[in-house]
Amino acid sequence: MDIPSKRKNLPLMRAMFGEIAPRYDFVSRVFSYGMDGRWKRQGLQKVALSNDSAVLDLASGTGDFSRLVLDQFPQARVVAVDLTEQMLSKAQRRGIPNVVCGDACALPFAAASFDCVFIGYGVRNFPILAASIKEVERVIRPGGQLVTLDFFLPENAVLRPLYLGYLYAACGFWGLILHGRPSVYTYVPDSIRSFVSVNGFSELLQGAGYASVEARHYIFGGIGMHWATKK
Repeated sequence: MDIPSKRKNLPLMRAMFGEIAPRYDFVSRVFSYGMDGRWKRQGLQKVALSNDSAVLDLASGTGDFSRLVLDQFPQARVVAVDLTEQMLSKAQRRGIPNVVCGDACALPFAAASFDCVFIGYGVRNFPILAASIKEVERVIRPGGQLVTLDFFLPENAVLRPLYLGYLYAACGFWGLILHGRPSVYTYVPDSIRSFVSVNGFSELLQGAGYASVEARHYIFGGIGMHWATKK
C-alpha cells in the first residue's frame, strides 16, 4: 500500500501504517542503520524533564520516546498520539498508559499543555507541514521544548540521488521480504523527495514561534535531530 500523493489522504495513511505496524520497530532500526535507539536517547538528554513534566509523544508509533521518558521519570504525564490504532495498541503493550488516536493538524489539547513534545519520524508525514508545526507550537508551554528526529533531503546535490537511490533499493527489498510487495516501504524515499533539508526545517522552526533551534546532522544530512525552545 503506497503512501498517498502529498500525504494528504489520512484514511489511506492510517491504513498503510496499520499494515506496517507489526514490523515498524524492526524497519525503523534497519533504515536507521541500527542507530535509531541511540539517536532518540540523545534527543532526550538535551531536554530538562522531571517527574512533574507533561510530555507529548506525537506520531508516536509504538511509543519509543514515551518509553524512554517513563524509564527515567516514571511519574511524568506522558501522552502518546498517533494516527494509527495498531501502533497505539503496541505502545500500550509496552506500558504506555495514555494513548490518543489523532493527527497533528488538530490536537485535542488545550494551549500550553506540555513541557516538551517529541516527534520521531513524523514531520515528513504531516498533511500540512507549516500548519502542523504551528499546532504543535500551540500546545507547548512558553519555554518548553520540541524535539524531532526524521529523515531529510540531503543538502549535497551529488549525495542526494545516491541517498534516495539506496533507500528505494533497500525499501523495495524489505517490502518484498516482509510483505511480498516492494512498494510497501518506498513511501520513505517518496516522502523525502518532497521534504526539506535539515537546515530548511531549522528555518521553518525559527519562523514558527521558537526562540532557539539546534540541529544535529546524521548520515550526511539524510537524518537530522532538532531541539527547539518556544519563546
